[in-house]
Amino acid sequence: MTRLDALLRDARPRLDAGEAEALLAHALGRTPAWLYAHGDAALDADTVQRFGALVARREAGEPVAYLTGERGFWRFGLRVTADTLIPRPETERLVELALDRLPPAAPARVADLGTGSGAIALAIASERPVAQVVATDLSDAALDVARDNAQRLGVGNVTFRAGRWYAALDGERFDLIASNPPYIADGDAHLGQGDLRFEPRGALASGADGLDDLRQIAAGARDHLRSGGWLLVEHGWDQGDAVRALFAAAGLVDVATAPDLEHRDRVTLGRAP
Repeated sequence: MTRLDALLRDARPRLDAGEAEALLAHALGRTPAWLYAHGDAALDADTVQRFGALVARREAGEPVAYLTGERGFWRFGLRVTADTLIPRPETERLVELALDRLPPAAPARVADLGTGSGAIALAIASERPVAQVVATDLSDAALDVARDNAQRLGVGNVTFRAGRWYAALDGERFDLIASNPPYIADGDAHLGQGDLRFEPRGALASGADGLDDLRQIAAGARDHLRSGGWLLVEHGWDQGDAVRALFAAAGLVDVATAPDLEHRDRVTLGRAP
């Protein structure tokens, strides 16, 4: 039999150490923390084969999140599939800014447009249990994943609706609307590189300049925000000026762009007068 630590050691020249550990933990049905306490464990041939197959798929470029079916976000683990965008740490910045505008004890109505795995909606709903959150997505398959995540996490103050952007909101108004829409230009070379090759293209690319969906979201905001309500969107590091202009043209006030942890423009926000 093969020892656990030897198997990891053999894989590390081919993969990042953290990726190798995540894949082996998944093959074993254990947590990565378990590996550290059981480095001398003997692994049977079936486990070694499963791990080898996962390593080969990762070497071919498949994202670790899709191989394990999970990605950590905020304070929990989310189930993800090839039907959903993989949640990323920079999106937590949008959640933080949204929570700053939602007092903990005040009832509020929140919409998350293009929810994917439910990351933004579930993070906000879990931190603001008196809020009512509506999460929308054009993809029925993505909504199935988001509903499953809500059930697994025990977050009950989120409802899910099918529809593109505001189409699912039935003319309702909200105290806050958040979205991480597609914002990569159709011709961007990054779409053919790394994890992006495997993620749903419709959740990534948005027209020749990457702004098509952001234009729609900005233009419709005032019809769906209460007076004083906020719109927050994630966007590319070089799109801050353009998105602020879209917000201003839509009649939003107090428009500003907040940086991510790497000091790059990441989230633009504005308020309905």
